[in-house]
Amino acid sequence: MKMPLTCYSWFLLSAWILNTGAEISITPEPAQPAEGDNVTLVVHGLSGELLAYNWYAGPTLSLTFLVASYIVSTGDETPGPAHTGREAVRPDGSLDIHGALPGHTGTYILQTLNRQFQTEVGYGHMQVYEILAPPTVMANDTALVERRDTLRLICSSPSPAEVRWFFNGDALPVAVRLGMSPDGRMLTRHGVRREEAGAYQCEVWNPVSVSRSEPLNLTVYFGPERVAILQDSTTRTGCTIKVDFNTSLTLWCVARSCPEPEYVWAFNGKALKNGQDHLNISSMTAAHEGTYTCIAKNSKTLLSGSASVVVKLSAAAVAMMIVPVPTKPTEGQDVTLTVQGYPKDLLVYAWYRGPASEPNRLLSQLPSGNWIAGPAHTGREVGFANCSLLVQKLNLTDAGRYTLKTVTLQGKTDTLEVELQVAPLE
Repeated sequence: MKMPLTCYSWFLLSAWILNTGAEISITPEPAQPAEGDNVTLVVHGLSGELLAYNWYAGPTLSLTFLVASYIVSTGDETPGPAHTGREAVRPDGSLDIHGALPGHTGTYILQTLNRQFQTEVGYGHMQVYEILAPPTVMANDTALVERRDTLRLICSSPSPAEVRWFFNGDALPVAVRLGMSPDGRMLTRHGVRREEAGAYQCEVWNPVSVSRSEPLNLTVYFGPERVAILQDSTTRTGCTIKVDFNTSLTLWCVARSCPEPEYVWAFNGKALKNGQDHLNISSMTAAHEGTYTCIAKNSKTLLSGSASVVVKLSAAAVAMMIVPVPTKPTEGQDVTLTVQGYPKDLLVYAWYRGPASEPNRLLSQLPSGNWIAGPAHTGREVGFANCSLLVQKLNLTDAGRYTLKTVTLQGKTDTLEVELQVAPLE
């Protein structure tokens, strides 16, 4: 009595009648399937009249790896322990896998049984590539200080796919690639540089899928450097700027820095209440002469830098001027006859009501710096070290000519007059 061939009986039989032929080969179609594709493991080199097939998904002919057994005469197929519900054996011995997954990647073995109860095996390999999700770039920090901090970037992806890096949309510079980990997933830069600030992306790829991350923007703080003071776009740092009397001057402070620095101005070493990048002198006088310093401070790097210029009145500004302040005072107001451009080597001066004669003298300043009243002093006049004269509580009779006489240490005498007008009360 002839015993019918069953899947189990032929599996036992194949364990001891094994003839390893070199003719059978297995190739996947498509050759590089993506997850979700329908794949056929096509068998080549089958010969003779075959009774049955065994398909294995694994490196050895083990029952554990058995996907399915197929009886050619009846078309009966019996799933094995490794069957996933997606496999089906064709009559020609090929194996269909519907909706292949990355887990189907691996070695496949086909075992055949002929009428002489001899078996042959063929081997093949299939790689199912996943459709890649976008990776994520992670950083230890997105704002670093130049030459002080270390940058660490990680390309995070659950896939073992290959990794490429991009900087500002282009392939990563070679210098940066030198800090890459062996698997390409981590970038390390010790003492990060300002030119490395920008947008970083990583990309995972395989033969069927490419996916790039969103950009991660890196800021690198540096400076301030090359602090300079400009006048009319010209660098004047360390120079002496000469300005005409009663004209305006604007000084600009510039520096290379990230972020933009905070600015502090100083005049002759004393801080000014000016937090801007420029300083304006609206009307140049002798009181504005001196050294102007701009200090630039970076709150991120904790560094600072400075630049200075010397500002002086030009030679043409030596001549004195008397300017009433206010220019048209009213009866009852105070007025200051302001002297601009007075001699720096002043010894004494005297103010007169009218021509410079002793009866008309209002007051005089002595070399000691004190002033004394003259014959014409009314008790309402006050003198100042800069030669200016204050007249308090004007009346209409105060209008008229005033004369200033100065004497320098070298004995040079100058006389200057001004006409004061006093408007009556309405």
